[in-house]
Amino acid sequence: MLLTELIAPEAVIPALKAHAKKQALQELSDRAAFLSRLPAREIFDALLQRERLGSTGIGAGIAIPHAKLARADSIFGIFARLVRPIDFEALDSAPVDLICLLVAPESAGADHLKALARMARLLRDPLITAKLRAARDVTALYSVLTEETASHAA
Repeated sequence: MLLTELIAPEAVIPALKAHAKKQALQELSDRAAFLSRLPAREIFDALLQRERLGSTGIGAGIAIPHAKLARADSIFGIFARLVRPIDFEALDSAPVDLICLLVAPESAGADHLKALARMARLLRDPLITAKLRAARDVTALYSVLTEETASHAA
């Protein structure tokens, strides 16, 4: 699964301002709702429900919150770099500054897992995360996310 299939340029947020995990999830839900025409509250509630099972903060300043929604038509993502790292209750207790939200249809099954694995693989590469943290605008961030597609393809 290619990252260009998951994240559109308008789904990249270069400087998300959030002071807490819930606020970040709300902002991401709002952007996801705008892009998908799904209700923001439905996305937010599904994300909170998933976070209750355990934090989606995977360590090294990265979180991949995700949810399945009955009304979602396809898998899509939102990528955000936070202005200031926030506590995300990550596995390593490190604050999070890079977040990739994934939303999938309830019927996505293995494709949802492939998308999660694809994103986790990309964001666990320290060279990629360094470039993402250094990029200053949507174009630069999207370029980093998509230029690595060939070398990290699933």
